[in-house]
Amino acid sequence: MRIDGDTTALITGAASGLGRVLARHIAATGATVWLSDRDAAGLDAVAAEVRSAGGLPHHLRLDVSKEADWQAARETVGTIDVLFNNAGVADVGPLIGSTDAAWSRQLDINLMGVVRGCRTFAPAMVAQKRGHIVNIASFAGLALAPRMIAYNTAKAAVIALSSSLRVELALDGVGVSVVCPAFFPTNLTDSMTEASDEMVERVQRWMRGSGVTADDVAAAAMRAVARDEATVLTHPGTDEMWWRSRALPEAHRSSLVANEAARRKR
Repeated sequence: MRIDGDTTALITGAASGLGRVLARHIAATGATVWLSDRDAAGLDAVAAEVRSAGGLPHHLRLDVSKEADWQAARETVGTIDVLFNNAGVADVGPLIGSTDAAWSRQLDINLMGVVRGCRTFAPAMVAQKRGHIVNIASFAGLALAPRMIAYNTAKAAVIALSSSLRVELALDGVGVSVVCPAFFPTNLTDSMTEASDEMVERVQRWMRGSGVTADDVAAAAMRAVARDEATVLTHPGTDEMWWRSRALPEAHRSSLVANEAARRKR
């Protein structure tokens, strides 16, 4: 479907990072955009950017882990045409030594935040026989590299959810896309509460060296809506890695194990 001046879109996690950039891309189409986040001050700043770009922004505080916030959002916003489930948090760490709190945080925000968003706004899309849902997952949910196990699991579940929902809504005029970016420069490491300083620096180095920007990922998400794409890989080479992991699982596993062995020797 086309995003234009007749479209109303809602973005979660819009106060920073990819959500902030998505807001600018949507504003450029003339669409009405609802910005949501827990960060009220950040939302004010993004709303000002959208207005300066000629967009029509509205904003509301939304904690994606709280069902009451989602219900309030539906009552405030009403029917929308496009939902970008973008809010998320990152973390790293192996299974051994992980805590229930760390798992709950990943699953409640990264997975159930998406579930709640779909459950809140999909019914009205089905009723109007028009709409699109874009779930922002991660290539981590496909590559399943070690030492990011809770994050990988949550993002893999978002990919499974999206694929299932795409079939469920196929006859109702509602598209579903899942975007799976690898590392790119954002403030995502700010949410890595369990990571060491060394790991944070390593991730930031990968972000800086990716050659892919938040604008690139936002543009890919917008194209996914226009083309009704299912699974969107945003980084060069990740399509080949994904194919290899599915077609040659033991070779993929051996590669990951070799990387882990090299890491342990350092």
